[in-house]
Amino acid sequence: MALAFVDWNPNPEIFNLFGFSVRYYGLCFALAFLSGFQVVSYMFKKEGRPVEQADQLLLYAMVATVIGARVGHYVFYEFPLLQADPVRFFVQMITPPFSGLASHGAAIGLFTAFYIYTKKNQGVSYLYVTDRIVIATALAGFFIRFGNLMNSEIIGKPTDLPWGFKFYRDFEFNVSGDPAMVLARHPSQLYEALSCLIIFSFLLWVWNKKKEQTQHGLLTGLFMIILFTLRFFYEFLKENQSAFEDQLSLNMGQILSIPAVIFGIIVLLYAKRNTKS
Repeated sequence: MALAFVDWNPNPEIFNLFGFSVRYYGLCFALAFLSGFQVVSYMFKKEGRPVEQADQLLLYAMVATVIGARVGHYVFYEFPLLQADPVRFFVQMITPPFSGLASHGAAIGLFTAFYIYTKKNQGVSYLYVTDRIVIATALAGFFIRFGNLMNSEIIGKPTDLPWGFKFYRDFEFNVSGDPAMVLARHPSQLYEALSCLIIFSFLLWVWNKKKEQTQHGLLTGLFMIILFTLRFFYEFLKENQSAFEDQLSLNMGQILSIPAVIFGIIVLLYAKRNTKS
């Protein structure tokens, strides 16, 4: 019998201990950082760099990701509300649980943080750092998007494809809460998660060929071009995250992906011009 759709109704909470809730998204968020740290540590060891530098990078990455993603969410998706009551939304911005994280904001935060890092650690090239971090970021993206899937959030548009998911815990687009009214939708979180896993494998393979001899900027450029090109097209399959996007020809995710791809092209061209012999 052919698969008609996937019934998706997992409880986002793994367990609750004395009022403390442990959720799949929180677990995936932690795994994103832990896996990223292991990847960067592995690369530093292979290249003969002190592992302590990976510890510092992890701290920079954690702070930059949370701040960048939270600020990005409010600036890109909730700006009118932010303008109306900045104090209230600043408090929400820094108070866990962090509901609303913008990947484009996280990217800006990370690139800014690593610029500061390289200024404080002379002798470490900025693009050398970002080239290693983007590999870890691709793997982290897999865990984050899988966490979104477990939360039944950032869902796709309705589809009649056999792998469509029925998100029974989504009440944003099924306001009645009637299970019979739930439509099968694109599992856009799964599309992005698997894409991140493929990008991670590809970038790690490219790095492994020459390791520290890899052209500075090559991996960063490839990452930005591939990830945000895919993001641009995946947005056509996703529901908009904010109501104002319904009035736009391209949604905010697509608008922000365009300069990200252009940035990647510029970095890639720079890497090609400065190819090591």
